[in-house]
Amino acid sequence: MRILALDTALPAVSVCVLDSDARLPVARESVAMEKGHAEALMPLVSELMAKVEGGFGSIDRVAVTVGPGSFTGIRIGVAAARGIALARGVDAVGVSTLAAFAAPLLAEDSEGIVAAAIDARHGHVFFTAYGPAGRILTSPRILALRDACRLLGGGRVRVAGSGALLLREEAAAYGGDVVVVDASPAPDIVAVARLGLAADPSNAPARPIYLKAPDVKPGVRPSLSHVAS
Repeated sequence: MRILALDTALPAVSVCVLDSDARLPVARESVAMEKGHAEALMPLVSELMAKVEGGFGSIDRVAVTVGPGSFTGIRIGVAAARGIALARGVDAVGVSTLAAFAAPLLAEDSEGIVAAAIDARHGHVFFTAYGPAGRILTSPRILALRDACRLLGGGRVRVAGSGALLLREEAAAYGGDVVVVDASPAPDIVAVARLGLAADPSNAPARPIYLKAPDVKPGVRPSLSHVAS
């Protein structure tokens, strides 16, 4: 099976093509950016697919990061993935950004707890934690840093994600042993592709996972009576 993976949920636009029986991707591209995901995604996808033998016709599945992350970025990626999948007549699957951060750590032959933390601003993180064999200890949620540290306890924890350094700093005050393995702002797109290959389309829809309300809310339109006065 060949999969096209897209990620626009965090400060990067990343695309990758991976075969299920291969260790290395067929092709991959990633550009760090805070804004402009909508304008950058499809040109980057077209550029990537031009390097892939068989082009879009060789794609059997599309994977996309569905959050948590940027509201706008998530919507851009999901819309593109659905559109490409519809045009190809293949499945589109959703991959959690937290799971994508944690996956490389879980793949290592190491015991102990693994956590993924994404900076959600204002002293909070998007957070999840895994035990041995990838068992979920804490389902994805948004937590204050202090609450996330309390859930982790005082043992050694390996952490990945843009909130990893924040978590380590907070945990130090409680005697926690947080080891930052990867503090990248966005997950490895190859990890996204591998999770997409392993996903069951019936249980992993390409549907946004926000975990919190938007920071910016629509303004309240003044009433006509107020304007008239």
